[in-house]
Amino acid sequence: MPPQTSFGLQDPHYFLGRGEILGWINETLGLRIAKVEDTSNGAVACQLLDALHPGTVPMSKVDYNANNEYQMITNYKVLQDCFNKLKIDKYVEVARLVKGRPLDNMEFMQWFKAYWDQCCMGQPLAQYDGHARRQGCKTGDLKGAPKAGAVGVKAPPPAASRAAAPPAAAPRAAAAPSAGAKLASPGDRDQMDKLNHQLEDLRLKADGYEKEKDFYYSKLRDVELLCQTPVVVDITVMKRVQDILYAATAEDGNRIMREAQVEFAGREYTEEELSAQE
Repeated sequence: MPPQTSFGLQDPHYFLGRGEILGWINETLGLRIAKVEDTSNGAVACQLLDALHPGTVPMSKVDYNANNEYQMITNYKVLQDCFNKLKIDKYVEVARLVKGRPLDNMEFMQWFKAYWDQCCMGQPLAQYDGHARRQGCKTGDLKGAPKAGAVGVKAPPPAASRAAAPPAAAPRAAAAPSAGAKLASPGDRDQMDKLNHQLEDLRLKADGYEKEKDFYYSKLRDVELLCQTPVVVDITVMKRVQDILYAATAEDGNRIMREAQVEFAGREYTEEELSAQE
C-alpha cells in the first residue's frame, strides 16, 4: 500500500513547532539552518526526498545556493518531476514558497515530515551522508554549511539551529576597545536568542491569522455572489441570507437569524418558489 500523501489540517504534524521541524531537517541532512525560510529555495525539500528515496533525485540539477526566484523555481521543477515519478500526489505552491514567507514554508515542511513518517513507519533511516550528497549539487554544498570531518565541527543536535548557537567571535580589532565598551555576556545572548525565537513564533501566528481571515472572507464573498445570482436572488431564504450578511451588528444578524428560523419553521413552499430553486 503506497504511503499517504494527503493530510488534514488536524494532522498532528501541522502542530509541530519551528524547533522540532528545524531539528529534524538539521539532524537528517547535517545542516545548521536557523529559520524555516531557509528552505524556501527548494533544495532542502529535494535532499529530504533524496534521503527518503535514494537514487530518485538528480542532485546534480539541484542548486543549494539558489538565491533568486528563477533558480529556486528550477529546484522545484526537479522536486515536482520526482513527485511525479514516485506518484506523490502533492501540489507544490511554488509561487508562494519562493517568497520566503515563514508560514508557507513551515506548512510545506510540516507536510514533508508527515509524509516522511508515513514512509518510515517509525523505523530509523539508513545511514545518509548529507554533506557528501550536497557536494554533487550544481553549485556544491550550501555556503556556510558545516564540513564533514572538519576539526571542531560537531553534528547539530535534533533541536539545534544557528539561531540558538552563540555568534562566532569577531576578528580582533587592531585598536583596543574603548573603556566604555561592554561585551555581551552569555546570559544576554541567551536572552536575545529567546526573544528572537518568540518574535518569530509571533510572526508565524500573525501569518496564520491573516491566512485564516482571507479564507473565511473568500467564503463570505462566494455566498454573497450566490445570493446575487439572478436565478436565486428572488428566493425568500436567499434574501434573508443577504440580510444577515449586510447586518450592521452581530446582534442584528442574530435577530434576523431567529426571525428567519421562525418564518421557515414548518413552512410549505409554493410551486413558484420550488421552480425558482430548480
